[in-house]
Amino acid sequence: MSALGHYLEEEGVATVAIALIRPQAEHTRPPRALWVPFELGRSFGPPSDAALQKRVLSSALGMLVDGGGPVRIIDFPDDDPRVRPDPTWQPPLAAAAVISGAAESLAAALQAEVMQLQDAHQRWTARYGRSTVGLSGLSIADCARYVADWLSGKAPPSLRDGFSAPLTLRFAVDDLKAYCLEAAGAGTARPSSQQLADWLWNGTATGAALHALRELLLTQEDERLRLIVANFVVPAARLRTG
Repeated sequence: MSALGHYLEEEGVATVAIALIRPQAEHTRPPRALWVPFELGRSFGPPSDAALQKRVLSSALGMLVDGGGPVRIIDFPDDDPRVRPDPTWQPPLAAAAVISGAAESLAAALQAEVMQLQDAHQRWTARYGRSTVGLSGLSIADCARYVADWLSGKAPPSLRDGFSAPLTLRFAVDDLKAYCLEAAGAGTARPSSQQLADWLWNGTATGAALHALRELLLTQEDERLRLIVANFVVPAARLRTG
């Protein structure tokens, strides 16, 4: 988008980029860019913080009227409020008893955990009136069952017309991660993204199952399947080493 800004400006359209990676913006040299210190995918900050999001938007649009350029990058002055942990937050479930072991055990624990989180997720959706779960087009129980089948070595067919099996798997995994993280934020506390990610990847059967799924499917012959599980099942920052 930073490079695209130059073409738009040549046609007389003023642009401002929201940059999440400052070195990248410095390299592509957009006409104007506001660097923000937020997570990838959250250009306007954490969800449900309308006041902060409005300040980001105002800062970006302000670059159109306060002069400077033609290449200019400024820093958004606020820190990400979700970086700070909330000591009052408690996860919706205690740390999973099954966080390693046989694939069949992890598959069963994943499905059980999804059902245990159902009430918490319903509270979250009632509070916010929305959910990011739904990419796969499957119910969350079917998402868990579909991932569990892959983990158990069944290589099931796609459950959705027009989607390949690897793509259905990717979206089912995305729905499971969103479901768990939304359920974890159901209370009145405001946990940091770090708190939520630590819980998902270190303290849940879902996280353990996704780690095992990635390791298992990276050995498969299907190149498309290997590409998807290598890049979209477990975030790079959460990959296990050693």
